[in-house]
Amino acid sequence: MRNMTFTDAAREGLAEEMQRDPTIIVLGEGIGPRGGNFNTTLGLHALYGEERLRDTPISEAGFTGLCIGAAMTGLRPVVDIMFSDFAVDALGMLINQAAKLRYLSDGRIGVPLVLRGAIGGGQSSGAHHSGNYYPFYMHIPGFKVVVPSTPYDAKGLLKSAIRDNDPVVFLEHRFLMNTQGPVPEEEYLIPFGQAKVVREGEHVSVVAISLMVHKTLEAAQQLAAEGISVEVVDPRTLAPLDTGAILESVRKTGRLLIVDEDYAPCGAGAEIAAQVADQAFSYLDAPIRRLNMGHATMPFSPTLEKALLPNPQTIAQAIRSLAAA
Repeated sequence: MRNMTFTDAAREGLAEEMQRDPTIIVLGEGIGPRGGNFNTTLGLHALYGEERLRDTPISEAGFTGLCIGAAMTGLRPVVDIMFSDFAVDALGMLINQAAKLRYLSDGRIGVPLVLRGAIGGGQSSGAHHSGNYYPFYMHIPGFKVVVPSTPYDAKGLLKSAIRDNDPVVFLEHRFLMNTQGPVPEEEYLIPFGQAKVVREGEHVSVVAISLMVHKTLEAAQQLAAEGISVEVVDPRTLAPLDTGAILESVRKTGRLLIVDEDYAPCGAGAEIAAQVADQAFSYLDAPIRRLNMGHATMPFSPTLEKALLPNPQTIAQAIRSLAAA
């Protein structure tokens, strides 16, 4: 094991896959010699040049559409969309072409494409650079949705995403990119649809998504001193969703809180809550609860932004309330 940052681990996974498979190409804004806005491709342009690592104009719809066509004809593109907000400009092609083509071609044509972008607020980047958007893609048949929270998961899940024969949306929270953790030297892949219990507990189950895993672990550490034992489940992929692991945790604790930085209405937490209510209602000792960011457009103001986002203190209070219910 080595200690690596989230970004370094993911970039190593991308480099290994590009070396293994010459059909892998990467397109995006500023990803060439500069290495990308978040260093996602730093150093790779010198290895593979313009043929496989191409800077693009500021035209998300253009280069995403280009990559969908390239995937249809035998290449395996990685679309580095920079901020996930920008993918909205290409949703028509992503939903009506990339996600549906396998079905529309009776399985003859796949779209092995990875759409990669940063998510999340907390840096006063405003409304156009702070979104999450994973519920959009969870809703559409054909997409796989990946939200890693550790360097280990970032590398293993990105390698799996690149090898997948269907479109995968790979979303990385910007506050995770400099976090560090152990990463094996040997090659490994992480299958989709396998959640991870990152902390075992007895009183309350918390399903936390992306950065919220770390904030929930901090809250759980505080609550342990109060005698509240919290189990934290990281789904790692939202589509496919490992409902079985979540149900197993709820059957043990009898209580469920879902912590999600995205909006509550029609969100990932709403789907998780519905699945648990349907399949494990008799195990619940209290109503399922959700903690989300405020349902408002992300402001530039650091003070207002902070007030909108879940934090260890608000998470801890939500857990206390649920444990007492």
